Amino acid sequence: MTPPTESQSPGVGADRAGVRRDTTGELREPGGVRRDATGELREPGGAPGDRAAGRRARVVAFGGGHGLSVSLRALRRCVPELDLDITAVVTVGDDGGSSGRLRARRGGLPPGDLRQALVALAGDHPATRRTAGLFQHRFADTPGDPADTDDGLAGHAVGNLVLCGLIELLGDPVVALEHAGAMLGAVGRVLPMSRQPVGIEARVRGADPVYPDEVRTVRGQHQVAVTVGRVESLRLTPTSPAACAEAVAATAEADWLIFGPGSWYTSVLPHLLVPGLAAAIVASPARRLVTLNLAAEKETLGLSLADHLATLRHYLPELTVDLVLADSKAVGDPAPVERAAESLGARLVLAPVAVVDGEPRHDPAALGAALVPVLGADR
Repeated sequence: MTPPTESQSPGVGADRAGVRRDTTGELREPGGVRRDATGELREPGGAPGDRAAGRRARVVAFGGGHGLSVSLRALRRCVPELDLDITAVVTVGDDGGSSGRLRARRGGLPPGDLRQALVALAGDHPATRRTAGLFQHRFADTPGDPADTDDGLAGHAVGNLVLCGLIELLGDPVVALEHAGAMLGAVGRVLPMSRQPVGIEARVRGADPVYPDEVRTVRGQHQVAVTVGRVESLRLTPTSPAACAEAVAATAEADWLIFGPGSWYTSVLPHLLVPGLAAAIVASPARRLVTLNLAAEKETLGLSLADHLATLRHYLPELTVDLVLADSKAVGDPAPVERAAESLGARLVLAPVAVVDGEPRHDPAALGAALVPVLGADR
């Protein structure tokens, strides 16, 4: 049974809470009402799946870190041709680097993945681009004695500190993200998958190369991401975190749900392990698209692209998918991936979406070009 999702905190930042900019730069009031450039309020369009009256296509992208950032940058490149309303739903399990230090010292949500999503959606005005650069600026070590470890700023990204400050000031991470988005002129919305931070644990075979057949528990997102063994199972702690109510609502109202690319076990699959969010994903009338990775990472060594798709069904058996997007070169023999896609109810779409230098990285421009005919097919 799916536990109830947490409700939105009332009264916090009530003067402008929920106001955001959509992909055209228009202001959006709470409840989906849009405020255009003249200040006039406009009512939202029809129900999910009903695209009459010129309503924007609502796209929700799930993930975290660099993979989600690439997906959001690609979606932004679709905006000149498609009228998209973009929402990012971000994992909240990071425990490494600056985010891990802030989480351990001050509690609350790890800000790094949220920051990256905000910056990916930042507006194009020179002032907002400078603000985006400031958010990404990371303090270097203080010059001098390397034995001096008292520099509390070293290694922190400015945006991480800003987000922590906004959350502390406003009392609600969702409201804080709205305000940060306004600072960046964001052309979409960023939401956490849960208002509470989560831990990520995996049962890994061969985590210790000396004992390749032994299965051990690896704890923490960072440790799972760099494990040298094969992940056999994944779980969150707590096991049933409350889903962010706004993320659930966005999922229910979406026209498209997009999963990947990104670290499969630590950025993509965690969304399927939040009961309230998983239920919303299954129940949503939206079409579902999975963008596959270009190469295995440490946490997915030994997993084929077909195996990546199989894990989705393993962790959310009720999940169906409409389209699977893969790079035409990275996929190799498409037959196994096609069969895995068909088992989810999906059609495989092949396109050149990698950077041209041969590195296993998605090119946001190429990915955006591949997404335009897919997302615009029903317009």
